Amino acid sequence: MSLTESQFHDLVDTTQRNLEDIIDANDIDIDIESSAGILTLTFENQHQVILSRQEPLKQLWLADRSGGFHFDYDSEQAQWFCASTQQTLTQMLSEIFLTHTQHSFDLSSL
Repeated sequence: MSLTESQFHDLVDTTQRNLEDIIDANDIDIDIESSAGILTLTFENQHQVILSRQEPLKQLWLADRSGGFHFDYDSEQAQWFCASTQQTLTQMLSEIFLTHTQHSFDLSSL
């Protein structure tokens, strides 16, 4: 099933909002900046992760020092999936967060 433009925006908004809520609920120093559909996370060590919506492709992009990753929404699995890494957004963010905070986050609501 292909996402409508409205569904895509709702999914990205919900994903970004849930991620902000998860970070806020944990007492970990990660700065959050949200502007025009772009969510920038800055860790205490100044490492940045940027999540942005790519409307024409209906993808959620993640930029990290290790590269840029493109996530499509898998409706059957109800999660964002990166074909090039074979990882979900939850898996990739869990690894990044653990690396830069030494703290495990429950990202299952993404």
